[in-house]
Amino acid sequence: MKRAATAAAIGCLAILAGCATPPTPVDTTQAINPEYLIGPGDSINIIVWRNPEVSMSVPVRPDGKITTPLVEDLPAAGKTSTQLARDIEGALAKFIQQPVVTVVVTNFVGNYSEQIRVIGQAAKPQALPYRKDMSLMDVLIAVGGVTEFASGNRASVIRTIDGKQQKMQVRLDDLIKDGDVSANMMMRPGDILVIPESFF
Repeated sequence: MKRAATAAAIGCLAILAGCATPPTPVDTTQAINPEYLIGPGDSINIIVWRNPEVSMSVPVRPDGKITTPLVEDLPAAGKTSTQLARDIEGALAKFIQQPVVTVVVTNFVGNYSEQIRVIGQAAKPQALPYRKDMSLMDVLIAVGGVTEFASGNRASVIRTIDGKQQKMQVRLDDLIKDGDVSANMMMRPGDILVIPESFF
């Protein structure tokens, strides 16, 4: 009797295991650093407390460095504004006693790894700085939509996951023309949106 009950219990467990929903794969790209990293092309405002003569706005050069009075060729790209402020304080300490520096980013471009690039048949193809919770719809608004020659439902997003590029099909026509929000998706830093031309 016990053997029969045990066999029945094992059979029930096997059936339940077969019906169980497989676990959803974890998207490791969801964990995004919320802090903005300075990149080439950004404009930054450097404020040195009680030292207006060395306070100024400067651009981040293409090589990722900045130059200010008393500080030359200081790396800025890839750092947060707080990290850069501490570096500037360290450099100014040779000339100013206990400098207090605040860095404010006023024009956002970001590192290449933090940008979203849009190529092909967008109204305004460009590289966009990634913003937290940015969606495909946000990207399309920023680039002015697609051209009349675009094949929106053949578009794709190229994303690097664990060092490998993956291509994901997206349905821009459904999203833009039909208002199908199920075609929307969350974007990630470094994504490339490719919008091909339609074939007539």
